[in-house]
Amino acid sequence: MQEDLKKSCPRAADQLEADQRAERRYRALLDFLPDPVFVFNLDGTVYYVNPAFVKVFGWTLSELKGKRIPFIPEHLKEETRLGTQRLFKDRVVHGVETKRLTKDGRVLDILLDAAIFYEEQDEPAGHVVILRDITQAKRAERTNASLFRISRALPRFRALDPLLEFIAKEIKGLLSVQGAMVILLDEEKGEFFFRVAEFDDTETGKKFKEVRFPVNKGVAGEVYRTGKPIIVPDTSKNPHFYRQVDQQAGYETRSMLDVPMWIQDRFIGVLCAVNKKEKEFDHSDVSVLSTIASMVALPIENARINDELNRSYEEVQVLNRAKDRVIHHLSHELKTPVAVLAASLGLLEKMLSGSQDKRYEKILERARRNLHRILEMQYEIEDILREKDYRAYYLISKLLEACTDELETLAMAEFGDVEPVRIIRSKVEALFGPRHSPNQKIWLHRFVSEQIERLEPKFSHRNLKLITRLHETSAIAMPPEVLTKIIEGLIRNAVENTPDGGRIEVGVENGKEGPELCVKDYGVGITQGNQRLIFENYFTARDPLQYASRRSYDFNAGGKGFDLLRMKFFSEQYKFKIQMESKRCRFIPSDTDPCPGIIGHCTHCHKVEDCLESGGTTVIVKFSAVHP
Repeated sequence: MQEDLKKSCPRAADQLEADQRAERRYRALLDFLPDPVFVFNLDGTVYYVNPAFVKVFGWTLSELKGKRIPFIPEHLKEETRLGTQRLFKDRVVHGVETKRLTKDGRVLDILLDAAIFYEEQDEPAGHVVILRDITQAKRAERTNASLFRISRALPRFRALDPLLEFIAKEIKGLLSVQGAMVILLDEEKGEFFFRVAEFDDTETGKKFKEVRFPVNKGVAGEVYRTGKPIIVPDTSKNPHFYRQVDQQAGYETRSMLDVPMWIQDRFIGVLCAVNKKEKEFDHSDVSVLSTIASMVALPIENARINDELNRSYEEVQVLNRAKDRVIHHLSHELKTPVAVLAASLGLLEKMLSGSQDKRYEKILERARRNLHRILEMQYEIEDILREKDYRAYYLISKLLEACTDELETLAMAEFGDVEPVRIIRSKVEALFGPRHSPNQKIWLHRFVSEQIERLEPKFSHRNLKLITRLHETSAIAMPPEVLTKIIEGLIRNAVENTPDGGRIEVGVENGKEGPELCVKDYGVGITQGNQRLIFENYFTARDPLQYASRRSYDFNAGGKGFDLLRMKFFSEQYKFKIQMESKRCRFIPSDTDPCPGIIGHCTHCHKVEDCLESGGTTVIVKFSAVHP
């Protein structure tokens, strides 16, 4: 036919041959291009697709020629129609981001370029379209952005559940799945549980959070056993899928991906994604989810530990409040029987004063001393609790006021005057009434000197050397009653922890911030473990099994354990600081090791210098100066 054309019309034949050569060249070029290219006729039917198009989208030229390509997603058809109109108007379009379907139903992210081509008479003949598959690039971009968000957000989360919810939402969006879950291991019970589950339907997530299942069941159990990620493209065909979980949650899991979370060599749980929306799970999903798992495992474990600590702290607070209420109640309940016992001992002493047998005096003195210890303990408890409750005072005083007339009549009948009523009222005030302690201006060096002078007779029976260095200081503001308790408590603790023949030093001087009181003993010292607890609880530095109810200021007298704790509360209330340093005697390193209490009786300390070098405790109280 071409030969006939050459004979009849040589020029037309030459033009046809040139056109065919040009088409072959253009087709060879298009076949060479790595990106999918197709050529449309004006009616939208396919004229040509290159091999790259076949490779990416799956349709061959023979399947498509003369037909429309069924690769536009339903929700993008109107957008595509408007884009075609724009193409015919502008003749060329560049860089349009859109989506297209493959023959097997996958959705690809596409960057589209298109142009109209024309006949010689400048009439449009069709259009050519280049489709660049940017699915992997877009996915990498989304993955990097998500990982960046996760890495920046992790330090902000302290509580466990908000952290897990954030992680699950990121996984759900990144992998385009219907649900994402964080499954944690309960080692104690040997179970998995869904701590957080994020689904399109929020009710489904709530149901999953109620489900627990054995650690040896399900895909998560297989991940736990093998330590490797698992893809389940079809749960109905997987032997490890544990259908009871779906039954309890009222959900249908069709496909899933589980990856383990590890902290070094310890398994803590599984990240799980279910029901991929656009395609099946693949190895790129495994890589992404495994990366997230490695990033979040340690923060998850830290947050879980933090949650457990907070829960324990709340429980301790509840118990502590209950303890305070009990101690508070007992403190007030203690006053009345102690006061009655003290009064009864006074009456008993009067009754026995004429007796020839004077042994009762020692018995009464011992009883009074221990009653005084109980009453002193009660006052110390009050100082520690600080929130004083004067219901007993108001109750008794109101009863006394209500019965004044009757009491006065009774007093006149029995004693001839009303003095007993006044005595009773003053006793109620002393025992149960509120004690106000206003601040006063005090010069610390003078006050300490007066207190030492008052206290020295109380430990005069001890063989101790007391050294004082009282330098003139600035004034401080504090209730004298409180400062008296601080000084007496420190000196008593120093005396009771120093064996006979030892030394105690009391110093006062101006420090950097204000006056400082230093009480240093060369006694047995406090162990490292006890030093951490000494100011934090009702705690004695001695072993409770070695407790002794001796006289105050005796060596190892026992004590009630409230002095230092009371000072801690005072320091918070009156704004001063307490600093303690202690070195346990190297010859008796344990709390249970006894000290004979007299230098020279110890098998190690044969002279004073041995004891002075072996242990001791220094307590420094730093006050704020009152500015003129």
